[in-house]
Amino acid sequence: MPGGPTLIGSVVRALSLLEAVAEHGRPVQAKALARLTDIPLPTTYHLLRTLVHEGYLVRTAEGYVVGDLPAHLASAGEEGSGALRARRVLRTLHEDLRAATYLAVLSDGEIELADIVDSPAAPRTDLWVGLHDAAHATALGKAIIGALPDDSRRDYLARHPMVDLTPRTHTDVRALLAELEDDPGVVVDSQEYALGTGCVAVPFQGPGVLGAVAVSVPAERLPKVLGEVHRLTRAASRVALAWAGPARAEDLAEA
Repeated sequence: MPGGPTLIGSVVRALSLLEAVAEHGRPVQAKALARLTDIPLPTTYHLLRTLVHEGYLVRTAEGYVVGDLPAHLASAGEEGSGALRARRVLRTLHEDLRAATYLAVLSDGEIELADIVDSPAAPRTDLWVGLHDAAHATALGKAIIGALPDDSRRDYLARHPMVDLTPRTHTDVRALLAELEDDPGVVVDSQEYALGTGCVAVPFQGPGVLGAVAVSVPAERLPKVLGEVHRLTRAASRVALAWAGPARAEDLAEA
């Protein structure tokens, strides 16, 4: 239309696909999306791959669903851009190690999962038990527990029974405390949460926040990840800076 705005067609089509997935309310296949949006199927596939790669959509066996990023964007105005900067760090770590990446934080005395970045080539672990009940069996949870002051650590463990999730799960408090004291800077879950899966985590602390960054891989890849644990340590430092707020953005870029 003369005098009207200049629109980028590919962006409009991508947004149409995102809206169609959100409105569908359940996983939807690419062919159905092409019909719903009247976008040619080859173009639909290209746009869907981009939306998945950027975190707007997730591809499952049943079809496409909305990813984590839109929720982060919606909350950015309320919580600032720290979560978005932290997500970029997780994505870089995901690409560097070809592993699903996780972020957890301590909130009101409970360990909560804050973000996940994964892909079809490096999918997330099936989180069949939440961190509230399984922190002792996950690298994320153990890293945060290990970073707590001694009294807080013992209080947390007293309030959260160490249930047995796999034959490798530690259920003895003294054994767990000894493990955490051995190397609190790098924490490993070797098939303690899920058989066949290994996880490595590094804790971080910043102004008003205690958390951990972790990656999960098939158990046989665990030694390789441990050989590159410096990448995880660097990511944890960058997330701590991201959480510090906009005033530290320049530091984050240089870290």
